[in-house]
Amino acid sequence: MTMCRFALLTTGVLALGACQTGEAAEEVGPRYITAEATRGNLELRAEATGTVEPVREVEVKSKASGEILRLYADVGDQVERGALLAEIDPRDVRNRFNQTEADLAVAEAQLEIARAQLDRQRQLLEAQVITQAEFENATLSFANAQASLVRAQTNHELADLQLADVSIRAPMSGTIIQRSVEEGAVIQSASSNVSGGSVLFVMANLGDMQVRTLVDETDMGDLEAGLSAAVSVEAFPDRTFQGVVEKIEPMATVEQNVTMFPVIVSIDNRTGLLKPGMNAEVEVFIDEAIDVVVVPNNAVVQTSDVGPAAMALGLELDDATLAPFMRGGGFGPRGGAAGAAARGQGGAAGGGGGAPASAAGGDGEATPGAAPSQTAAASESQATAETGADPMARIQELRAKVESGEISQDSMRTVMQSLRGAGGARGGMRGLAGMAEGSRSSDRETRPAAVFVLGADSVPEPRLVQLGIGDWDSVEIVSGLDGGETLVVVGPAQLQAQQAEFLERMRSRMGGSSPFGGGGGPGRGR
Repeated sequence: MTMCRFALLTTGVLALGACQTGEAAEEVGPRYITAEATRGNLELRAEATGTVEPVREVEVKSKASGEILRLYADVGDQVERGALLAEIDPRDVRNRFNQTEADLAVAEAQLEIARAQLDRQRQLLEAQVITQAEFENATLSFANAQASLVRAQTNHELADLQLADVSIRAPMSGTIIQRSVEEGAVIQSASSNVSGGSVLFVMANLGDMQVRTLVDETDMGDLEAGLSAAVSVEAFPDRTFQGVVEKIEPMATVEQNVTMFPVIVSIDNRTGLLKPGMNAEVEVFIDEAIDVVVVPNNAVVQTSDVGPAAMALGLELDDATLAPFMRGGGFGPRGGAAGAAARGQGGAAGGGGGAPASAAGGDGEATPGAAPSQTAAASESQATAETGADPMARIQELRAKVESGEISQDSMRTVMQSLRGAGGARGGMRGLAGMAEGSRSSDRETRPAAVFVLGADSVPEPRLVQLGIGDWDSVEIVSGLDGGETLVVVGPAQLQAQQAEFLERMRSRMGGSSPFGGGGGPGRGR
């Protein structure tokens, strides 16, 4: 027979399985596809493609209409704010300016004459030479002269501004990326034309660029503003540009029956290498786990599939062995207690069970217990010290007692402090405080699953584990498994073939009722 080897390559994991022949195969017994649990790093990323574009892009238009006499900028030119870009024929606006200047001089002269006449009329009125009505007419003439001067000044100021509008200047510092007109073309004013006027230039600040990508909706639960991203373009295949997720737009778009969400990634482009319109590939760094236990995805099964998987491997599991996995099918203390119990039964030491898992039921969140009791805390601490129970199993047992009301939250904290003081050197004490509060130190959510560990006698044993982050190839094992242990892989075809048979067998044992109770099946939590 030919030697065969199964290789599974994952992030930070090299899982090897081998089939052997001859006498060695007879000693080992059944041949399994195996994978090794190793310690490594795991990165969770979301990939997308998009187009590089400027963060700020401005269309340069003219407030004045007329013929373009001269252009001072071209595509690609770097210009500063206020730089002269173009000149428009100024004859019309200059004529209007000259007229308003003449009108202003007439208005000033009329006001001076009206003021002098009003002063004379006041003197004549005091000498009783004229009547009061004649004096009032002089006062009205003076007021009209003042109003005429104001109108003349306003028209002159507007004409002065219009005269400046024939010189088109840059509204910002940046680069000319488009020029739409040539010298001699007649343009329309942006302020007086319904269509918005003619566009002369398009300019942008290329120092700050962004990539507009479309991300599949399945990744949207992990994305948020502020995440780091790596951007690569075909023009520089050996260079990576650092970016940050700037914004996630709320409105989805559908492309080829796939729902996508626009995600904006900002990039620092002070080197000037990125150009608008470049196609970019974006990797958003969602999460990472450093120096953790990592296994291939195909070595993990759902807690509800432990029975069928065991049958596919030729194992016969009794109800007592399956019970922890049935209880561990959800989140919260139930899964944690069952995981601790399973780890105690099938750990690397290979022997004796751990502390009893009393968290057979209850919700994911603890309910407040009775008043703090020092006596209860002391008895719990003494029980732990006498039995030498596994700390992780003991933590889950304490949380179950808080749920049932046997002890209070304060009593549990007191016991945890004594555990930390007594067992600080034990590996299981790492992250004790975080487990006591029902959350990991990294605030990641975990979910229960099962693996089959190949023991020293080459017999697979099911074990409940807690999963962390994962990608398409591998997944993080938060608790329940150590690096270096060998796992048995159950093929999906084998598992599917055994599911119906296992369910029928369980129903026959329970008299035709559902083996999972009146609610939904196990593993509905995740």
